[in-house]
Amino acid sequence: MAADNAVDTALDTAVDRPADPLAALADERVDHRFKGLPPDAEGLTVGELAAQRRNLFTGGFTTPVLALSAERLEHNLALMETYAERHGLAFAPHGKTSMAPQLFARQMERGAWGITLAVPHQVRVARAFGTSRIFLANELVDAAALRWLAGELDSDPSFRFICYVDSLRGVELMHAALGEAGASRPVDVVVELAAGDGARTGVRTEAECFEIANAVAAADTLRLVGVAGYEGEVPEASTETVTAWLRRLVALLVEFDKAGRFTDLPEVVVSAGGSAWFDAVASVFAEIPELSQPVLKLLRSGAYVSHDDGHYRHLTPFNRVPEEGALEPAFRLWAQVVSRPSAEQAFTNAGKRDAAYDLDLPEAQVVRRGGMERPATGITVTGLSDQHGWLRTTPEAELAVGDWLGMGLSHPCTAFDKWQLIPVVEGDGTVSDYVRTFF
Repeated sequence: MAADNAVDTALDTAVDRPADPLAALADERVDHRFKGLPPDAEGLTVGELAAQRRNLFTGGFTTPVLALSAERLEHNLALMETYAERHGLAFAPHGKTSMAPQLFARQMERGAWGITLAVPHQVRVARAFGTSRIFLANELVDAAALRWLAGELDSDPSFRFICYVDSLRGVELMHAALGEAGASRPVDVVVELAAGDGARTGVRTEAECFEIANAVAAADTLRLVGVAGYEGEVPEASTETVTAWLRRLVALLVEFDKAGRFTDLPEVVVSAGGSAWFDAVASVFAEIPELSQPVLKLLRSGAYVSHDDGHYRHLTPFNRVPEEGALEPAFRLWAQVVSRPSAEQAFTNAGKRDAAYDLDLPEAQVVRRGGMERPATGITVTGLSDQHGWLRTTPEAELAVGDWLGMGLSHPCTAFDKWQLIPVVEGDGTVSDYVRTFF
């Protein structure tokens, strides 16, 4: 164990970490690793290329290329900041959506309490870029990751970390690994209540939740700080069924409090909220009675940052509460028509390696030719190969080889992860910045 710790420490100290890792992203050199960027930008730094403010359509960018709207990104960041404030919620947006520390920083600037993540690698990325509050929406039982976490907590008193527990075995594994690591600070945990039988992770019954709370209390390496869960896994989810489950979650928090589980805490935590039901979360969390300690009501929605033109466009709670605003889809994937074998069929050069496709296929939106842009009338994306998009066209399509096709995407999480460096594009086509992802 000592040898393992020595290796971990040596690896950490061997890394030359810049004083400002976010600023250092601008010093990265543009090269063949980054899809869609101008070939003649090879050797420039990202900052130098951004300073040139090239146009996406005339500045040498190659297709396929994914563009993130500067204006719509800013709109979405501002809207969720306002929403959380209006409803008295703390906000820890799920960072697994973008895995982009630049966007994490902008979310924090827009009032986020911290960042939610899913696996140890993502936590390490966030920490490398200075994220000081992390909510891990998973049980953490990897011994190597727990040793690293113990070192982070011990070396940085300002670092706040919270994760799930959902099993007695998980508590046992966490306690053993943290004890072997000589952790001096306990890890804060919340009991995860499952969203129902057959749902994903989480404890199925309240009685089992109390058993796990007892196990946490007996482990000096852990500290119980609240309860959490994910309402998006409620079977046959509806406003009624999601609300009923959220009330179960709040009732569990209240029962823990009555049992004296939170006596010595500065605050207790209750957390839920994906991107489909945060209106129900806001409504039920507003019903939480006064407890022995202040309550941190932590919302975790993540897909809002770019929103989409498919799955979340249909599911967003703003469809149910339009008076609260509306998110705007910020992604557009540009591909080029490379084959037009018949009047009914065409092919682009963007496929599964470039576009999200796990929930819905891309949506053809606009066609560009000779600097002119028009609606993609009569064009439908019917399938994706690895490097080709299949199009069905009707006579009004007027589509030719060489045209650029702009497409909307569904599911932000599987759009971001296909691109390491994403141009941020202003309304007139000017590329003003680049977002680096770390998947």
